[in-house]
Amino acid sequence: MLCRVGQIRRCAASLSQTLNQVAASRQKHTLPDLTYDYGALEPHINAEIMQLHHSKHHATYVNNLNVTEEKYKEALAKGDVTAQVALQPALKFNGGGHINHTIFWTNLSPNGGGEPQGELMEAIKRDFGSFQKMKEKMSAATVAVQGSGWGWLGYEKESGRLRIAACANQDPLQGSTGLIPLLGIDVWEHAYYLQYKNVRPDYVKAIWNVISWENVSERLQTAKK
Repeated sequence: MLCRVGQIRRCAASLSQTLNQVAASRQKHTLPDLTYDYGALEPHINAEIMQLHHSKHHATYVNNLNVTEEKYKEALAKGDVTAQVALQPALKFNGGGHINHTIFWTNLSPNGGGEPQGELMEAIKRDFGSFQKMKEKMSAATVAVQGSGWGWLGYEKESGRLRIAACANQDPLQGSTGLIPLLGIDVWEHAYYLQYKNVRPDYVKAIWNVISWENVSERLQTAKK
């Protein structure tokens, strides 16, 4: 019996050491590269906006997320629940900012615009009546975001339907609503102010010209698996 207890303790110690090694070797989050130049989305989104948005704003979310995760790991190791709770807003904000922007860059393309094809188009017609009605509904929800936030086209796995939602600040769609994100429109002012000033509707209207429906379609296929 004592022999078995000793074995269990050794296994537990070995498992704990392995978990600590995995945690220590975890790759830090990094800023994803764009597949197009900063000026590639002009005239709809200018190069200055893209450069600042990607290399400054998104990079800040990534850096702050890494710092917050290190602090959270330390709090876990110490069993400091108060510190863990206090770090939750920073994890949500910076983690959401990283998740949202990583999706956003791939949703855009210099070869974008037009209309989706195939299964995505059929799903849009089924759930919204027409592509134009979906655009109008999503545009209205996105423009109506109070302060800063995002407009989203998401997939509801339980019903197999497409849904439109808006999230405040950097709240991630899936973590906030359960919807799987397919297409996001960033309406923080840093996404458009240098070009469109305070006329958010003009920016939202223009961004449809650079939406990569191929990327949105791929996301739908992945979400349905």
